[in-house]
Amino acid sequence: MRSAIVRALLCASLLSLAGCNDGSGDPNAQVGANPALPEIQQYLLPPIHIARIVGWKKDEVPTVAQGLQAKAFATGLQHPRFLYVLPNGDVLVVESKAPKGAPIKRPKEIVMGFVESWATSGGDSGASNRITLLRDSNGDGVPETQSVFLDHLNSPFGVALVGNDLYVANTDAIVRYPYTEGDTKITAPGTVLTPLPGGPINHHWTKSLVASPDGAKLYAGVGSNSNITENGLEAEHNRAAILEIDRASGRWRVFASGLRNPNGLSFEPQTGALWTVVNERDELGSDLVPDYMTSVKDGGFYGWPYSYFGQHVDPRVKPERPDLVAKAIVPDYALSSHVAPLGLAFNTGTSLPAAYRGGAFVGEHGSWNRQVLNGYKVVFVPFADGKPSGPPQDVVTGFLNSDNQARGRPVGVAIDKSGALLVADDSGNTVWRVSATRPQLTQR
Repeated sequence: MRSAIVRALLCASLLSLAGCNDGSGDPNAQVGANPALPEIQQYLLPPIHIARIVGWKKDEVPTVAQGLQAKAFATGLQHPRFLYVLPNGDVLVVESKAPKGAPIKRPKEIVMGFVESWATSGGDSGASNRITLLRDSNGDGVPETQSVFLDHLNSPFGVALVGNDLYVANTDAIVRYPYTEGDTKITAPGTVLTPLPGGPINHHWTKSLVASPDGAKLYAGVGSNSNITENGLEAEHNRAAILEIDRASGRWRVFASGLRNPNGLSFEPQTGALWTVVNERDELGSDLVPDYMTSVKDGGFYGWPYSYFGQHVDPRVKPERPDLVAKAIVPDYALSSHVAPLGLAFNTGTSLPAAYRGGAFVGEHGSWNRQVLNGYKVVFVPFADGKPSGPPQDVVTGFLNSDNQARGRPVGVAIDKSGALLVADDSGNTVWRVSATRPQLTQR
C-alpha cells in the first residue's frame, strides 16, 4: 500500500513539472540586502527536482575560478559534512548520517523520503558517524596520515577546540573530550557538557558549533523540527535558534531565535560579530524564501515561523503573532532561494588571490524544490568593514554535470593552515582542497 501511494504521489508531482515551467526566476535577482520577493505560491505537493548523485569519475575535479586549482585532499570517506582545522594544521573531517526520526505520516514526506534516496551516494559501508583526522605535515596537499580520530558518535556535526578540551556537537548533546596537540586518536570517553534538542522528531538534525573568541562560551545552531510548524509548536521548543552555552557549567540560554536552520556559525574577524547561514522555509514557490547569511544579535528574532525576510507574513502559520512579526530582524544578505547553505568560513589566510581576502566562503548544498536547480557550489561573498560589500562570486562549481546530475554536493568549508580552501563533499565522499595556482606572498 505504501509503495503504491509513493508511486502515485511521485508521478503526480513529477508530471506537474514535466508539463509546465514552475516559474523559477533569475536566482541572481535574489542576492544581497534587498532580494526580489515574488508573490507567494502554495501547493498540495511542491515542485520536486533533486539532482541524482552519480559521483566523480576518475580524474574529475570541480571547476574553480581563475587563479585557483582544485584536487582531492581525501577520498573514500562516508558523508563528510563538517571540517575543523586544529592549531597544528591537522584537519578533522566529521562524517555523519542522519539519525532515525519519527514515523513519516504526511504524503509529502513519503514522496520526499523516496526522492531524496536518489540523491544519496552509493557504496556506503556503514562506517560513518565518526571523525577522521588528516595530517599534511609538509603542506603539499597530500596527507601523510588519515586515521579514525573519534568513532561511534551520534550523528555529529559541529566541532570546537578550546585549550585541551575538544567539543563535538552530536545531534542530541555537546560532548567534551580531552585533547593533546598531535593526537591522532582519542580513546577517552567523552563527558556530556549539555544536552541539545533531539528526538523523537529530529527534522533538522545537524548541530553547528563554534567557541567564542575568549573561549568562555559555545554557540550551537539548532534547526527547526519542521518546515513550518506542521509538527506543532510544542515540537519547536528551543529550536530554530542559536543557543549560548557556558563552557564552565554547561548552562545555556537562547541567544537568538526565529532562525529556521542556522549552520556554519563563525565569528567575523574584523568586528568579532557572530554570523550564520540559514536555510529558510519551503513550499512558497521556486523563488521563496531566499536563504541567507546574517550577523546574529543577542536576543534577536529573525521571523521563523511567522514571517520571512523581516515582516513578510507567512499565511500558513496559525495563530498569527503580529507582535513577533513587528520585531523580526531583516537578515543582512540573501543568498538566493533554496541554495541550502550549510558551510561558512571567513578567509583569514593570505595564500589565495587578493580578491578573496577578508570575505566569506559559503558552501551551498543545493536545491530540491525548484525546476531550475540552484546552489550546488561554493561562493565567495566579499566583505568591507565587517559587512557584505558586493555580489557573491562562484569559486567552486562543477558539482552538477551537463545532465544536471550531481557529482557531489558541498557542505562544510574551512581554511587550512596554509591558507587553502577545504570543501567537504558529502555526496562525493571527498574533501577538496582549493589553492592558488601561484601562491601569494605573505604581506608583512
